[in-house]
Amino acid sequence: MKRLLHIEFIKLWNNRSSRILIISYFVLLTSIALIAAIKFDIGPVKFHLADQGIFNFPYIWHFNTFVTAFFKLFLAIVIVSMMANEYSNKTIKQNLIDGLSKKEFIMSKFLTVVSFAFISTLFVFVVSMILGLIYSDYDEFSIIFSDLEFLLAFFIKLVGFFSFCLFLGILVKRSAFALGFLVLWQVFEGFSRGMMRWKLFDAETTDAVMGFFPLNSMYNLIKEPFSRLSAVQTVANQIGEEIPLDYQVHGYEMLIVLGWTSIFIYLSYALLKKRDL
Repeated sequence: MKRLLHIEFIKLWNNRSSRILIISYFVLLTSIALIAAIKFDIGPVKFHLADQGIFNFPYIWHFNTFVTAFFKLFLAIVIVSMMANEYSNKTIKQNLIDGLSKKEFIMSKFLTVVSFAFISTLFVFVVSMILGLIYSDYDEFSIIFSDLEFLLAFFIKLVGFFSFCLFLGILVKRSAFALGFLVLWQVFEGFSRGMMRWKLFDAETTDAVMGFFPLNSMYNLIKEPFSRLSAVQTVANQIGEEIPLDYQVHGYEMLIVLGWTSIFIYLSYALLKKRDL
């Protein structure tokens, strides 16, 4: 396992574009701290975003995992490019000639995916902990370490998404087309939601069915956190709107994403095993 990971990281680090994207991604993960610096002072109106409670424990685990998940597209580019380079540089064929089995090849890619997800989760944990200790109104141990399931959901979400990207990279072979397919699949899921809502089901049933689609199931793992803010709740109450308050991470949603992860890795292996390289 260590040998397989070592091989993959050498390949990635020796590729200039991948190296730049990986560094940029982790810089962006830590740059969420810059949100704390956002201030508006216009006459008597003084607004400091950090004072709005976004860095309070345990809310910070929800907010930071939701926001930083959008940066995963940087590593999506790295992963599909990683596979495209294997084909264009014929390193995949050379690896197999050198004794690496197709199963070990897929395992090396999956271990890379898991490593990216784990390191990302660790980065978010450290940054969130530092910001929370600086800005949070609550410093009780039990409060600080509550709602950590958002970090687990974040990890599973990244593993699922990166596994999908890995499958697309193997399926399409070219990074630009693989990323294009990813965009098309997102459009397809949006179109499917619209058609189901229009022709077949009510909103609740449509959401339940869409929860089994790959990208939608990954998005559902961490619900949007903004309506949890007390300021948003206050405004909603004043205008007579009721905001649903189910923000929790559900086990069945994690199982759906893990199911898709298994499918993507199996299909990646099946494709590679079938192809004459």
